[in-house]
Amino acid sequence: MIDLKTTYLGLDLKNPLVASPSPLCEEISNIRQMEDAGAAAVVLHSLFEEQITLESSQLDDSLEAGAESFAESLSYFPDMTSYNLGPEGYLEHVRKAKAAVDIPVIASLNGVSTEGWIKYAKKIEEAGADALELNIYYLPTDPDMTAAEVEQVYYDLVAEVKTRLRIPLAVKIGPYFSSMGNAAQRLDESGADALVLFNRFYQPDFDLENLEVVPNLILSTPHELLLRLHWVAIIYGHIRADLALTGGVYTAADVLKSMMAGARVAMMTSALLRYGIPHLEMVRRDLVEWMEKHEYESIHQMQGSMAHKSVADPSAFGRANYMKMLSSYTPRAVSKK
Repeated sequence: MIDLKTTYLGLDLKNPLVASPSPLCEEISNIRQMEDAGAAAVVLHSLFEEQITLESSQLDDSLEAGAESFAESLSYFPDMTSYNLGPEGYLEHVRKAKAAVDIPVIASLNGVSTEGWIKYAKKIEEAGADALELNIYYLPTDPDMTAAEVEQVYYDLVAEVKTRLRIPLAVKIGPYFSSMGNAAQRLDESGADALVLFNRFYQPDFDLENLEVVPNLILSTPHELLLRLHWVAIIYGHIRADLALTGGVYTAADVLKSMMAGARVAMMTSALLRYGIPHLEMVRRDLVEWMEKHEYESIHQMQGSMAHKSVADPSAFGRANYMKMLSSYTPRAVSKK
């Protein structure tokens, strides 16, 4: 009997498949369907700092950061009073989701400052969330701001939110730190119970006809998994916090690679948006079939087996791989018509 169980944020999960934030999570019926299809937990769509500060008539301070600082924003300064249900509506959504399913429900807060909006972390806990994912999406646009100052924003925010909570805290970050390993250690020391690698940075496009900067949302692709695997494998074993991998997870093979790198869970969004929620069923089935074929008894057995600290040649994660790849590439002949 194949044992797919894993743990994440202190929660016992029936398998490592987690549905991560997307518009699908806005409907309770979809969350029920995710559970039925095999999701072991669901991370709800985010409640944004801007929504909360708007409700408090303090939006001006937040606008200085620019809407491009928030990953799930679909336009510059949208109607935040109705987007994602609003603050009170979000708390009610957490309550309804918890009542509707038996799997853990993880809420999400998206922000960068340490202002009064983080009081909602406690309200989210009181609404019944099993854990909270803090989605930090910050693009520093001030050239006078140093890398150390940027990182301190993250550490201060995590520490402040952690003081508000009794439930576990996951922190979702992007990949653009000068020293990712050190940043992971500092976030761990600041109180993060898990790190979610990585947030995707959505870049705005230029509308040449109207001379406007416009949002540009493109779903992730399987190729994006490689960056996540690389850093999960390097960080694994060096911090107390759990590791979750998100971005580019489409197939059972992607989930297996995530586990072997050292992740506790593999999160899926774009695959479900492309292929529908039932895609989870196929991934779970293929996961079991592969493990049976390769004589793995449990997910726990493989976790971290391909991490930097576990492989025979850890140089494959550094310059050795870089040089090997460049020297081994053979250009394809271009056919002439």
